[in-house]
Formats: sequence, C-alpha cells, structure tokens
Amino acid sequence: MSLESGRRRVIGDPVAMRALAHPLRLKLHALVGREGTMTAATAARALGISQALASHHLRQLGKYGFVEQAGRSDNRERPWRVTAVSQDWEPGETAEGHEGLSMLERFVLERSAAQLAEWQQRRPEMDSRWSEHTGVSQNLAYLTVDELAELHRAWEALISPWVQRRPLGDTASRPEGAVPIDITLIIAPLPLTASGG
Repeated sequence: MSLESGRRRVIGDPVAMRALAHPLRLKLHALVGREGTMTAATAARALGISQALASHHLRQLGKYGFVEQAGRSDNRERPWRVTAVSQDWEPGETAEGHEGLSMLERFVLERSAAQLAEWQQRRPEMDSRWSEHTGVSQNLAYLTVDELAELHRAWEALISPWVQRRPLGDTASRPEGAVPIDITLIIAPLPLTASGG
C-alpha cells in the first residue's frame, strides 16, 4: 500500500482488498468519506444498524488502513475519517490478489449500479441540467495495452485536481450547489470475435 499526494491510495495487499470487499464496509467507508468524520454511533443511525456492528466494521476498515481515528471531541466520542479519497488496486501476479480484486470490483460495481438506480428515481425532481451530464456513457475502442495505460493516466490527471480541490470534511472548499458525485470508471477488455473484431 502506498499513499500518494492528493490522498490517492494504491492497494496491492489482497487481504486488504478482501477486507474492503464487504457491502456494509463499502457503505461505511463511503458514508465516512462523504461526512468527513463520523462516529460509530452516528454511522449506525444513518445505516440503520447497531452501534456494535458499525464499530466492528469501522475497526476492520481501520486495521487495513481505510479509515483512521480523527481525534476525540470528548472522552466518549471516537470519530473516524477516511485515509484516502481515491483508490487504485494492484493485485500483482498472484491468484489470491486477482481473487481479492475480483471480489472488491463486484461489490463496487453493485454499489455503483444501486446509486445509479437511486439517481434515476430522483432525476425527474432535480434541475434538468444535472441530467445532461449524469448517467451512463459507453464507448468501444480498439486499444493496445500501452494506449490503455495512456488513457488511464489521462483519466487520473483529469479527475485528481477535482478530488484535491475539495478535501473531505472541508465544507468551506465546496461552492454553493456542489453535491457528492460518485464517478466509477469501468474498463473491461472484451474477447475477440472469430474474425478478430
């Protein structure tokens, strides 16, 4: 694991990937990230679960470096904060690494699909300008591995300044009207057809 400037975390440990690959932990991680800091009690109320369950999963996230203690407001409160706003996963060459990554990707995809479905329900009530720039965009391109790496680097260069400009928990850095936007980039090479297409 490494933490780059701008709070981007690169995770290569398959055990850490599997630790995050849990629906409730992904929800907790996203919730704490959106709020900036959050106690287990507040997270439990927000998710409709017990405080003990929220506390257990926050400690597991903490064990693998996804969240950390953010200081205490008094002797009882123990708020948590995320350690990185963006994450990349590098499974290495091991079967265990690829298995951990596959599990994590499935849960992230399911969460993103659920967020899209929720947005589709709210979309008619929102300012129509939001609809012009949200939803699904799909492209098919023939790329080499080097070109795909170039595309990925360009994507990171495009999104990173926005992530860095608005630190988690810093509401003063957000302009009026800013809302949390989940941007999930999915890149999946397709098998070639019999004719090579």
